[in-house]
Amino acid sequence: MPDQRTVLITGAASGIGLAAAERMLGEGWRVVIADRAERGPGIAARYVRTDVSDEAAVTALIDGIEKEEGRLDGLVCNAGFMIRKPIAELSLAEWSSVLATNLTSTFLLVKAGEALLRAAKGSVVTIASTRAHQSEPDTESYAASKGGLLALTHALAISLGPDIRVNCVSPGWIDTKGEPLRPQDHTQHPVGRVGRPADTAALIAWLLGRESGFVTGSEFVIDGGMTRKMIYEE
Repeated sequence: MPDQRTVLITGAASGIGLAAAERMLGEGWRVVIADRAERGPGIAARYVRTDVSDEAAVTALIDGIEKEEGRLDGLVCNAGFMIRKPIAELSLAEWSSVLATNLTSTFLLVKAGEALLRAAKGSVVTIASTRAHQSEPDTESYAASKGGLLALTHALAISLGPDIRVNCVSPGWIDTKGEPLRPQDHTQHPVGRVGRPADTAALIAWLLGRESGFVTGSEFVIDGGMTRKMIYEE
């Protein structure tokens, strides 16, 4: 149906991206998932295996949406990964690969999708991280990519408004793999628990929807309050 809103979500074969895809399907949107995984997640979304750090692949992805879905109302730039190494051991190729997927892909996707997004008065949601503001050791490439994504978000919001809104979601600890968690993992959070992918998906859905029409260029930290908590070693 050409009048049905369509969203493209990258890195959505699992984790936060998958939760966002399921949420948007539940709200009646058509969903296109782009990911490097060999197989899609088995939900009622069109799956495209692609590398969003590659300009030609991104162009083909957007061209396919224009042909198949006929419109693009939302873009969720979620693809990303981390290489955790001491800086002395981190190669330039590894550094560049992280920035290409985590940061440059958003530039490529928005550039390629601008016309469709403008026509739909659409919304872009970038997925950064609380690591844009604070770090653990040996995470330079990841932190730099997420900090850059935060800055790119507000730059795009100013350049593309009023037709396109652009906002950033910065998750903290989200349990994307269902790993065993200790009681202290939960209780250290001011809200009393570790985050779930559905928590982030709900915020993404709001930012994509019409109720957030007066919101652009903003960052939304979703971390259970951890970045507002003073932590001292005893």
